Amino acid sequence: MLFVVDASGSMAARKRMGAIKGAVLSLLLDAYQRRDKVGLVTFRGSDAALALPPTSSVDAAAARLEQLPTGGRTPLAAGLLKAREVLRVERLRDPSRRPLLVVVTDGRATESKKAAVSDGSTPVERAGRAARLLAGDGVASVVVDCESGPVRLGLAGALARDLRGTPVTLDELRADSVTALVRDVRTVQNSRRAA
Repeated sequence: MLFVVDASGSMAARKRMGAIKGAVLSLLLDAYQRRDKVGLVTFRGSDAALALPPTSSVDAAAARLEQLPTGGRTPLAAGLLKAREVLRVERLRDPSRRPLLVVVTDGRATESKKAAVSDGSTPVERAGRAARLLAGDGVASVVVDCESGPVRLGLAGALARDLRGTPVTLDELRADSVTALVRDVRTVQNSRRAA
C-alpha cells in the first residue's frame, strides 16, 4: 500500500496529514500480520518526497511520520511520478506483491514557475498523464477526494478516472475512515482475484 498525500497549503493540510498518519500506523499493525508493506509519498512546494519508504516496521513508520511538513504549492504530477518510481523499485524487489495506491488530494495541481515545463501543458494535464502511466502499469488505486466547500471542481474524480481507480468522497477525513476504505478495496480486489 502506497499512500500519496497532498501536503500542500490548500485545504487544511495539517488535519489531512494527522488522519493519514493515523491510518498508516493502523495499517502497519495489520500489515505486520499479513507481511504487507505500507509507504508514504507526500507532495508539496515544488516536488514530491518519499516520506516513508515501504515498510512493515511500525516503529520506523512512527519515527518517520512524526514531523511531516505541509504548505506551499501542489505538484500533483510529481507526487504521482514519485509513486510510480517507488512502486517500480518495489516490484523489482518482490514481483509477487500487488500494489495498492491510495491518493489523498483535492485534485488541484499547481506548480511554481521554476517547476513548469516548456511543452505548454497545464499542471492538471501533466497530473493526468502521470495518472495514466500508473494505470497503464496495472496499479490498483483509490482516490480520496478531500475537496470541501460550496464550490467543488471535481478534479479528484477526474484523477480517479485517469488512474482507472475508485473515487471516494469524504467530507471529514479521519484515520479510521481511510483505514476502513483501504480494507474494503483490498477485500473487493481479493474477491475479484478468487473469482
